[in-house]
Amino acid sequence: MNKKRLIWIIAAIVTIGALAWVFLGPTPKHKVTFESVKAEKGNISKLVTATGTIEAVTQVEVGTQVSGIVNKIYVDYNSQVKKGEVIAELDKTNLLNELASQKGTLANAKTEYEYQLKNYNRVKTLHEKKLVSDTDYETALYNYEKAKNSYDISRNSLAKAKTNLGYATIYSPIDGIVLSKAVEEGQTVAASFSTPTLFTIAKDLTNMQVVANVDEADIGNITEGQRVMFTVDAYPTETFQGKVTQVRQEATTTSNVVTYEVVISAQNPDLKLKPGLTANVTIYTLEKDSVLCIPAKALRFTPSKPLIGNDDKVIDCQAKHKVWTREGNTFTAHAVQIGLSNGILTEITSGIPEGTLVVTDVVAGKMPWKGSNTSNIKPEEEKSPFMPTRPRSNKKK
Repeated sequence: MNKKRLIWIIAAIVTIGALAWVFLGPTPKHKVTFESVKAEKGNISKLVTATGTIEAVTQVEVGTQVSGIVNKIYVDYNSQVKKGEVIAELDKTNLLNELASQKGTLANAKTEYEYQLKNYNRVKTLHEKKLVSDTDYETALYNYEKAKNSYDISRNSLAKAKTNLGYATIYSPIDGIVLSKAVEEGQTVAASFSTPTLFTIAKDLTNMQVVANVDEADIGNITEGQRVMFTVDAYPTETFQGKVTQVRQEATTTSNVVTYEVVISAQNPDLKLKPGLTANVTIYTLEKDSVLCIPAKALRFTPSKPLIGNDDKVIDCQAKHKVWTREGNTFTAHAVQIGLSNGILTEITSGIPEGTLVVTDVVAGKMPWKGSNTSNIKPEEEKSPFMPTRPRSNKKK
């Protein structure tokens, strides 16, 4: 036998041995590892998440009721203003002319009124003595009442002209800070159909509010006084606190999605929260502190045969809610009463004492047969360092 033929024989023997190991090797044993967690006291809370907008609690839009050219502006963005402080003035030329015209009209109306009053009193006296006709008396009365009405109208017109002149000076209605300025000096504003907004002033930026849009499915759980945590993109590493102060009844429908506005108060002592920022809101609708709780998945675990070994025993009970403990090869069910649950943790009000080790899940194992419905089990395969690897064992899972 030559050397080359010997090498081919050895290679064939190794190949046959590898195939025998793969297809005729021993069946892996059924080994399963279970995850267990102690029932301990902790805090459970139910949450509602939403998005909203940061706003000032008191925000006033300052406008003008008269038209004209902006003559002076005394404030700018972020200016601090006091209530009653002059912040802008309109050109008063036309308004002063109107005021002077109304004063002249009033003087003429007053003169006419006083004349007609004297004439009426004179004719009335003569009429009482039967010295003038009824027609003359009625004419004097008519002229007197007409002059009186004109005099009253002139007085009202003069008062209006004075008021309009006062409107030409714009005062701050509150103490606060100027958020926006919509006009510049020399610009013409028209107040014919609506009051134009010149400035927006926020009263106190150290006390802000978040107006959040809460989905209709969650709004029933929201009440005043609930604790709120929220973040803003401007400070992604910081969390701000607030409290629900109002749940508004008006619904808003956008793309067939119904939401309700929830107002949340928020302190802002360092002025980090700015009007217009988007807030990611978490509302704590229900909270319990220091209650016995377990992972919610422990209530869903069941030691079915595909998961456990043939030597394991199961002691079950008839209960709506139950958890399982494991001692040696024995699984024992315990009936429990549950309270608050947030989907991750569930409160246990009775059934097991604190410190009980409950089974929550299967974390690893080997499947002895094909087709087993054990998706939570990760199969492990025995390998020989001298045998070729099965093709599927290198796939990433």
